[in-house]
Amino acid sequence: MLICPLCQQPLSPLDNGVGCPANHRFDRARQGYLNLLPVQHKKSRDPGDNQAMVEARRRFLDAGHYAPIARRLAELAAERAPRNWLDIGCGEGYYTARIAEALPGADGYALDISREAVKRACKRAPQLTWLVASMARIPLADASCQFLASVFSPLDWTEAVRLLPAGGGVLRVGPTREHLIELRERLYDEVRDYDDEKHLAQLPAGVELAHSETLSFKLRLDDPTARADLLAMTPHGWRASAERRAAVIERPLEVSVAVRYDWLQLG
Repeated sequence: MLICPLCQQPLSPLDNGVGCPANHRFDRARQGYLNLLPVQHKKSRDPGDNQAMVEARRRFLDAGHYAPIARRLAELAAERAPRNWLDIGCGEGYYTARIAEALPGADGYALDISREAVKRACKRAPQLTWLVASMARIPLADASCQFLASVFSPLDWTEAVRLLPAGGGVLRVGPTREHLIELRERLYDEVRDYDDEKHLAQLPAGVELAHSETLSFKLRLDDPTARADLLAMTPHGWRASAERRAAVIERPLEVSVAVRYDWLQLG
């Protein structure tokens, strides 16, 4: 399943990591993950979310605020019953762990470019293969995963299609135009609308929308720490002014949570 990120040859287990026939070696960290992101593939010293962003997301998600999203994600994953699956852009592993619970007999992989995120994520489900890697160079073999999860994460369709066999697909979970609308109205003078189906125009040839559904609920955040964490885990945490962010943290907030699940299948 695993391939070398430098030469794309198969990786085999070694004493404390993996290696390929070309003698490229990659060690396993003490936390249990494999770092398959060579320095020449990095655009910065520590790409991806930093420790503060990861910790904010971990606190918010572990408090159960988005539990309905994770529950439905796990149900949809179980319906597909893949033999092998991958969570692309797994972050600190909250959603990945729910997928793993729903697919106990499957071989699961998860990757993120953020080392800080994967360090924490691999503690949630040690039975999975956790990777620090780029979603533009996923170190898995062609047609090796029947199920790919992309939860609030960008997606490289070239790599996704390479990984999918016929009949496999991507379960994409993303926000709708109503998601966190009340928060955005507090942060910006003008809230920009967007098309909930814009991502469908980017589907490559051979990939079709096979199923779509939405989930929405109201979420009341009375704890200022929860409001601060929500800001820190979204792009709004750095797009909005410091004054607007402080005002959000100061007062209780009820927001609409609205997400869309799309099963995008390769024919």
